[in-house]
Amino acid sequence: MRIRPLTVDTLIVAALTGVALLLGPEAARQGQNPLDATAYALVVLVHLPLIFRSRAPVVVCCLVHAIWLVYITAGHWSVVCSFGPMLAVYTVASLRVPRVSVPCAALLGGVWIYAGAVNPTASWASIAGQAVVYPAILWRFGVLARRSTELARQLHREQAERAQREVAEERGRIARELHDVVAHHMSVISVQTGLARFVFDTDRRTTRTALDTIEATGKEALEELRRMLMLLRASDNGAPAGPMPSLARLSEMTERVRAGGTQVTLTVEGTERSLAPGLELCAYRVAQEALTNVLKHAPGASAQVRLRYEPHQVTVSVTDDGEGVIPDRVRTVGGHGLLGMRERAKLYGGQISIGPQDRGGFAVRLILPTSARAAQQGDDATT
Repeated sequence: MRIRPLTVDTLIVAALTGVALLLGPEAARQGQNPLDATAYALVVLVHLPLIFRSRAPVVVCCLVHAIWLVYITAGHWSVVCSFGPMLAVYTVASLRVPRVSVPCAALLGGVWIYAGAVNPTASWASIAGQAVVYPAILWRFGVLARRSTELARQLHREQAERAQREVAEERGRIARELHDVVAHHMSVISVQTGLARFVFDTDRRTTRTALDTIEATGKEALEELRRMLMLLRASDNGAPAGPMPSLARLSEMTERVRAGGTQVTLTVEGTERSLAPGLELCAYRVAQEALTNVLKHAPGASAQVRLRYEPHQVTVSVTDDGEGVIPDRVRTVGGHGLLGMRERAKLYGGQISIGPQDRGGFAVRLILPTSARAAQQGDDATT
């Protein structure tokens, strides 16, 4: 349970006051003046201000020492009331900077020397040692407590900042996923809708094919969005959210784009093998975004998708011949889609090059390391 600081301080003061009152009768056995009613009242008054030590430590420290001085000046044994001033000095050292806490520790030592001066039976060697050792130890422990508290607060702040960064990164990842899903599928649907409208009265077969493609594309988009929403909800029962897109579905994506009127060819080189799910999703999304840009910015172009498996890396490239380019749209390129490509490549230690070709057209080339050693050698460069 978390107890309020005021309650904790009240309990501590009650315990210290009880110990001091029980120690009072020892004064006579130690050869000191017996405590009378006034002395016991001063013992209680010395400790009472400590209830508010956390709220005003310096004020409480000065007040406690002032009452202790009155108690000592009256000729009573100083040890009985020493617990309160010691706690006050520790509190100041644990809550305030050294330039404030050091004078308070010196005040404790000065009052202790004054107590020895007014007591004829006191040993000056013992008094001097106690006046130096007690304040020094209390101040040191207080400083250590203060540093520990500051470190705990700093750790808490760093954890909160790290949590905020993780949330921001997750939001960015979700935004990229949504952009890739919506942009690609909506581009295909838009092209197919235009085709169906154009041949609606003259070619019913082509119209039906376009409508079938629109239906299939819409269903696939809904399935991917539903999968993402299930991941966001993070159900407690651990139900599977469905498989993520992988390189095995590149052929489906190219077929869908081809059905929209864009000539797309897919070439797979090397021995196909399973990769880490994150790598496959990264490569798939980059190819998807590149084909989406072809549909949006060069609807009449022919595109080629090349997937090459190598021993320590996989390469995905998407190129087009630049036919049917819409200049106004090309000038606006460089938005969230290309930014998402570069961020995905950097996340998995890959390299990506995006830009126009010398012979015309546009090219996107992604190289992803498929082993830990290759990933470490990658420079995370993007061009």
